[in-house]
Amino acid sequence: MSIASRPSFITLPPLNNGWENLLAFLCAQFPHIEPLVWECRLRDGKVQWRDGEMATADSAFEPNRTLAYYREVQQEPVIEGAHKILFQNEHFLMADKPHFLPVTPGGKYVNECLLERLRHQYNLPNVVCAHRIDRHTAGLVLFSTNPQSRSAYCQLFMDGAIQKHYSAVASTTQLKQRAKITLPQQWQVEGRIVRSEPKFTFCQTGGVVNARSSIELVAISGELGMFELSPITGKTHQLRLHMASIGAPILYDGLYPSLQPEKPDDASKPLQLLARELIFTDPITQQQHHFHSELTLNHWSI
Repeated sequence: MSIASRPSFITLPPLNNGWENLLAFLCAQFPHIEPLVWECRLRDGKVQWRDGEMATADSAFEPNRTLAYYREVQQEPVIEGAHKILFQNEHFLMADKPHFLPVTPGGKYVNECLLERLRHQYNLPNVVCAHRIDRHTAGLVLFSTNPQSRSAYCQLFMDGAIQKHYSAVASTTQLKQRAKITLPQQWQVEGRIVRSEPKFTFCQTGGVVNARSSIELVAISGELGMFELSPITGKTHQLRLHMASIGAPILYDGLYPSLQPEKPDDASKPLQLLARELIFTDPITQQQHHFHSELTLNHWSI
């Protein structure tokens, strides 16, 4: 059993949807967790109100009140890939994340994530990620280490004041079938991305544009191409969806353009997507930062 070292929080909805007590709400909110599990957690003191008051199975549903609970999983996977801190000062650090390692806890991952590794291995109790990349994507992740300056670094991403550049290896078979390829070849892709089914996937739909990317094919080797990607916005799975939409699905993508059966992580076939560069002006020192990942995509040779 793996138990989170820090609590997760959930704020109860403003309206009671017929839940007779707190247990009924938790069972409805987390249908994938057996009711007996919640009963045991509540009995063992693993669920409490944010102010420290203990919660029980019979506790009344209290609108807008926040619960704290400790996530736990029966068997947590161990990710073998090593991470690295590329830079650190009194305000932030830049980490290089391997494929398959989550940035934050989620799903079957509780303590095996980049955030918890940094907290425990480097004694950084105040570290918080300023943005996230997919578990299957490798590369750069910016973390805030100082609560006093944290909002300034998070704001960089909210304001689009940070340049993000990725590399990807993808199939060019469909592109070659459509038209002759000349290098470099560029695409400006935009559309609306929304959550799909199953809920861990996303899709493009009509409506107000909320996702934009610049894509450039810079080299070809056989049926594969090396692409340079620059997301202008930061929607979940944006680059994976946009690459599939132009007919160049990223190599070993198990979600797009079609969902593949779930299977164990294969270290020899990681998603060929790398968060390669982050460029920004430091909001505190005004210093110009240009960070490069030290990782490479292992399915490219030319």
